[in-house]
Amino acid sequence: MSSLFWLEGRIALVTGASRGLGFAVAEALAAHGAHVILNARNARLLEEAAGRLTGQGYHAERLPFDVTDADAAVDAVERIREVHGRLDILVNNAGIQLRKPLLEWSDAEFEKILSANLVACFRLAREAARLMLAQGAGRIINMGSVTGFLARGSIHAYVAAKTGLHGLTRSLAAELGPRGILVNAIAPGFFATDMNEALVADREFSGWVERRTPLGRWGASHELGGAAVFLASDAASYVNGHILVVDGGLAATM
Repeated sequence: MSSLFWLEGRIALVTGASRGLGFAVAEALAAHGAHVILNARNARLLEEAAGRLTGQGYHAERLPFDVTDADAAVDAVERIREVHGRLDILVNNAGIQLRKPLLEWSDAEFEKILSANLVACFRLAREAARLMLAQGAGRIINMGSVTGFLARGSIHAYVAAKTGLHGLTRSLAAELGPRGILVNAIAPGFFATDMNEALVADREFSGWVERRTPLGRWGASHELGGAAVFLASDAASYVNGHILVVDGGLAATM
């Protein structure tokens, strides 16, 4: 394996990593040598996910906490510092979704989506940066979305959060890049994950996704892992403030 993509000795925290895209990213990082710390709220699912990685001979551990709990998030990063003495890679992947017509949205629902998908990413990036600045190096990877470029109705808070996360990625890159911390984002298109289970099962919607996406299908979770490995590795040493779209060509076409 090329040393450009080898992550041995690096400590990586991946949020929302018990399943779906988060687990796929954690697995890819671990397969390339990183020691991966998996985060999610559900301790049982998290234990199972970590067990799947260690069962393959990878270095992995679990750290359950709710990313929207400010105290818990701060404490989690401090625990990483105490145990490992460093944090090299943060992947802000945890997020939630809500679909409903505009007039049915409450303020509390809108704010809940923003809290999980944007504010929590800011908070963890800030806390991770404390460790990374002391090291003089680090990688922060935010999980954006193609909806940060192309909107759909009924997911108003999700679109707002992901668009904001793309902007946050750029502002963090501008401030932290000169100090050795590279900040980028991945913008997935339509992936067949647990979050999209109902949409995948909807024949009409799935047909639209297949027609709208040049590759003619939904993405599989494992197809996102390589993008995260690239951005976390030495191969991306001059990539900063970039939104890497992984969508089968959807955003490139009309």
